[in-house]
Amino acid sequence: MYLIVIAWMYVVLMMSVAEATHSTGTLLGALVTFVLYGLGPVALVVYLMRAPARRKAIKAREAAEAVAVAPDSCATDSVTPDAGSHAAGGAEAVAVDAGVAPMRKEP
Repeated sequence: MYLIVIAWMYVVLMMSVAEATHSTGTLLGALVTFVLYGLGPVALVVYLMRAPARRKAIKAREAAEAVAVAPDSCATDSVTPDAGSHAAGGAEAVAVDAGVAPMRKEP
């Protein structure tokens, strides 16, 4: 992929040199040629071509973070018992004991 980028930049550089050295050409025209035919399109193509690699790197980083966090939480859950002050049971039993009426759907 980079070989094509290098070759295209060479072609655009030669176009810019030809523009600058021509009898009716200007340095501003050469600069505009280099930017609009060279740097702009090449930057866009390289950015688009590297999108899958960036996405893959982000997923790998997220997976590594998940693995780094997961063993700590699993180890503490399996070793340390539940230290909550509520009795074992569902949330409904806690809500009824607290005197809060359960929510229901409106018709």
